[in-house]
Amino acid sequence: MTMLTRRALAVAITTAAMALSASAAEPWPQRTVRLITPFAPGTVSDLATRLLAELLSHRWGQPVVVENRPGAEGIVAVSSFLAATDRHALLFSFAGPISINPLLYDKLPYDPEQDLVPIASAIDNFFAIAVAKSLGVDTLGAFIELARRQPGKFNWAATSGLPQYIFVALQKRAGLQLMEVPYKAVAPMLQDLSQGRIDVAVTTPATLLPLVESGKAQLLMVTNRERSPLAPQVPTAAEAGFPDLMFEGVVGFYGWRGMPVDLRQRIATDVNAAAADPGLAERLRAGGAVVRTGTTADFVAAIEDQRAKIRALAQPRTR
Repeated sequence: MTMLTRRALAVAITTAAMALSASAAEPWPQRTVRLITPFAPGTVSDLATRLLAELLSHRWGQPVVVENRPGAEGIVAVSSFLAATDRHALLFSFAGPISINPLLYDKLPYDPEQDLVPIASAIDNFFAIAVAKSLGVDTLGAFIELARRQPGKFNWAATSGLPQYIFVALQKRAGLQLMEVPYKAVAPMLQDLSQGRIDVAVTTPATLLPLVESGKAQLLMVTNRERSPLAPQVPTAAEAGFPDLMFEGVVGFYGWRGMPVDLRQRIATDVNAAAADPGLAERLRAGGAVVRTGTTADFVAAIEDQRAKIRALAQPRTR
């Protein structure tokens, strides 16, 4: 290698290093941040998205706008997020696009291992198992005993995603045989539960409480590690005697493929600081969710725990 070549190489390396250093030092965000979410407007998760957007906007000194993209198990939101190329969009989502969708779909329009980079968790949603009041049972153990005595007699339904897997897990764990009734919307499922046309439903406590309060349904268990703030009298999976049925509805922030590690950490720090706001916790509990803070590693571990549990279950038909 000639002296001229060595000198040119040294200049190129120095220039590249300076460019990387300058890039790392650039402030973020420099303009409006888009917070893309699969949650429908009006849900507690949508409320969490908007409250966190406001808190983060104050910290970042830039507007943070929420874009609701519900549908297709989160795929619509993920696709919208991946279409953003200015590095000023984040995804705020449940873990399903990573933990569940690879089992539901033969082919996805994204790589769940590479395209979605977990940053930090922010909230936990709750899920509950309820039965029609007409069954005359008020504990999970009593329902299991009833269903075992009459295999194939009872049916069940669940909102899509994690709630479906929760009941699959219960059936596998307890050796039950129930028929699934598919629904495209929650309202018909609740109507049929209230009339006793379906026997079991799995969804959020907030969705089920009107039927419980009207005496048409009975909550048997929540699947989280703690009791629901909306139904503190209902036992957790562990308290009901089924600790292996603990599934948590972890929701958090995701970044793009190749996100710099230092930026990922800075956003995680800001998310934890925003989530520590006492007003946020109070409003979320009133809606049936709780704050869940932690490190990036904690969030990754929660997603992997959910994915491992789901992989161990019988898989619904791929699409």
